Amino acid sequence: MSPLFPALQRGSDLVALEFGERALSYGGLFDAAEALAARLEGAGRVVVWATSTLETAVAVVAALRAGVPAVPLNPKSGATELGHIVSDCAPSLVLAAPGDELPPALGSLTRIDVEVGAAPPQERSGPEPAEDEPALIVYTSGTTGPPKGAVLSRRAVAATLDALADAWQWTERDVLVHALPLFHVHGLILGILGPLRRGGTVRHLGRFTTEGVARELTKGGTVLFGVPTMYHRIAESLDTEPELVEGLRRARLLVSGSAALPVHDHERIGAATGCRVIERYGMTESLITTSVRVDGRPGPGTVGLPLSGVELRLVDEGGAPVAEDDPEAVGEIQVRGPNLFTAYLNRPEATAAAFAEGSWFRTGDMAVREHDGYLRIVGRKATDLIKSGGYKIGAGEIENALLEHGAVKEAAVTGEPDADLGERIVAWVVPADPTAPPTLEDLATHVASRLSPHKRPRVLRLLDGLPRNDMGKVMKRSLGGS
Repeated sequence: MSPLFPALQRGSDLVALEFGERALSYGGLFDAAEALAARLEGAGRVVVWATSTLETAVAVVAALRAGVPAVPLNPKSGATELGHIVSDCAPSLVLAAPGDELPPALGSLTRIDVEVGAAPPQERSGPEPAEDEPALIVYTSGTTGPPKGAVLSRRAVAATLDALADAWQWTERDVLVHALPLFHVHGLILGILGPLRRGGTVRHLGRFTTEGVARELTKGGTVLFGVPTMYHRIAESLDTEPELVEGLRRARLLVSGSAALPVHDHERIGAATGCRVIERYGMTESLITTSVRVDGRPGPGTVGLPLSGVELRLVDEGGAPVAEDDPEAVGEIQVRGPNLFTAYLNRPEATAAAFAEGSWFRTGDMAVREHDGYLRIVGRKATDLIKSGGYKIGAGEIENALLEHGAVKEAAVTGEPDADLGERIVAWVVPADPTAPPTLEDLATHVASRLSPHKRPRVLRLLDGLPRNDMGKVMKRSLGGS
């Protein structure tokens, strides 16, 4: 089998990983990973205390080298969630950085401290595991119940990273800068394993700051990964941080994901730097499925086209494909291809329910398709599809319209029961100036003029801030959304 990380096995003095002042070359990473892999062989599953450190990267690479499924754990998870994950995946070991204090939920597990300076064993031979073998088990956010463990194969990881290399022209010459957590797809698989598969370098900031982004891009970083909250902070800082503008101008590629980036932030960054931000779409179970290509047309507000090897369709509530030439036709995104997860661990019924006939994975995300095939996400089927006055309305497009209003700093849209309309549209807004908040009439007129009258909000609720998770996604269930 072809290796996941060809450059790792070749070894070199090229820097593979940088976390602040700490760094490992490809040769050093190979040594440390091989030393740990020798201790993991035959271990079954292992959990990784996924702090934003070199140790986490070494631990995951070592598990992959040993053919042992790794389960990254969010260090901010509560005791109940951690207990559920440990009980569900039944690991034999926990891997952590020396000195890390682990919670009681992990107390019964044998611990191995990850040594980044370890020497490799005299001999450690073994074939590359088969492509369909599990590489990682990543737990979902658990918005509709306890988190489920999505089993991701080595094939899925490799296929996704190679398809992104094609879409983004990602090569060994790239130096990726990011500050994302390392317990999920975006931060770990794309942000750490992606550069290692290409043979390039990743610089992790540890903690996101606009100063850190400016510094690393000015020092040779070529690619920046972030989520919308990070790009919003970047957009807000452009007028006062000329070094940030200069760093962004030097970047080859800016990528945003995990939630929609408001169009007005696209526009502010583009106007100040001449660079565009590319958006992509995916989820834990499907990894990355679509992206705006680096050589394609700009697509602010869209997530581009399906990646190479990915099939995608939009279906209505009855499972029938929606019209491809109607940009107003909302449908659920369904995908199939080598990027998909294998199963939910210990959940055969949930796995079966996740797929439609023909091996199409039901994402639960709603989108419309523009005339050239670009997808525009309008929200989640469960929380963002609002049925009002006989129309099916996606919350996402209304949120983007609200964010174009000068008096709106943050916005979320939900539906609530209405005796006449079925559901009425509720706008949850954080004012740009709390002393001069927008009125419902102002916002309704604004939305109606940009979209359609039936998409205007009927209720306005003002907030000091929107509830968000670690990835910056708004937790609408905390707002009382449907």
